[in-house]
Amino acid sequence: MNPNVYGITAEELLRSPRIPLLLAGSAGEVYYEYAMQMLAEIVHNNAAGRRTVFILPCGPVDQYPIFARLVNRYRIDLKNTWIINMDEYLENGEWLDDRFSFRRVMNEVLYDRIDPELVVPVEQRVFPDPRCPERIGQLIEELGGVDMAMGGIALNGHVAFNEPAPELSVEEYAQLTSRVIDLSPETKAKDAILGRGGAIDSIPDQAVTVGMKELLGARKVRFSMLLDMQRAVVRKACYGEVSAACPISLFQNHPDALLMVTPNVIQKPF
Repeated sequence: MNPNVYGITAEELLRSPRIPLLLAGSAGEVYYEYAMQMLAEIVHNNAAGRRTVFILPCGPVDQYPIFARLVNRYRIDLKNTWIINMDEYLENGEWLDDRFSFRRVMNEVLYDRIDPELVVPVEQRVFPDPRCPERIGQLIEELGGVDMAMGGIALNGHVAFNEPAPELSVEEYAQLTSRVIDLSPETKAKDAILGRGGAIDSIPDQAVTVGMKELLGARKVRFSMLLDMQRAVVRKACYGEVSAACPISLFQNHPDALLMVTPNVIQKPF
């Protein structure tokens, strides 16, 4: 990766990024934008009598209470909406089942907040299964594709838990499907700092993740970067070479990608 991208100024970053950038005023504005994009997609598809299929993250999650409140206020029916979560931690090869479980978090921040007569049916809330990860690709094909994939981006550029793989070509990396993966030291450190007070040894070593093939196949992708530590990776994403060493860079070639950032993120790394 060309280190010269670190010298790109904020003004230059916004000038002609290879992934379109939306500069929001604050993290709260990004969360609201996420919620509104989800609502707009569902309302449009409901009116046309079509299902809506999302790939969604458990991080960031602050958009979900906003989304739930608006669903309840405007009585938006989610019965024809499918939500495929990006990933889940594993313990001994099985889904993690404690307070850090992504399945539990999604219930708390999203599903439990929506009126029962409106909420996404339980059978349409899907997580990749470590025993049958290939089911995600099969389900997406059965549903007619993914309308929108959303999520945050790690400081090493990973999307979902698709860790960098510099030994692979771009073409090989783009074909990686849903699978069980080993978490990188960078990912474990980031997750520990952001969610567990720096307790790196409490972060699982493995996770199951939706693959790059499924993410790149979404008709729309909406990602965000909100933290100072993402100042470097936003430059790699938008001005670096397309490489499996920086997974987000592959979305330079996506026909409808948007990366939402806050003013702190566009400042030079150093």
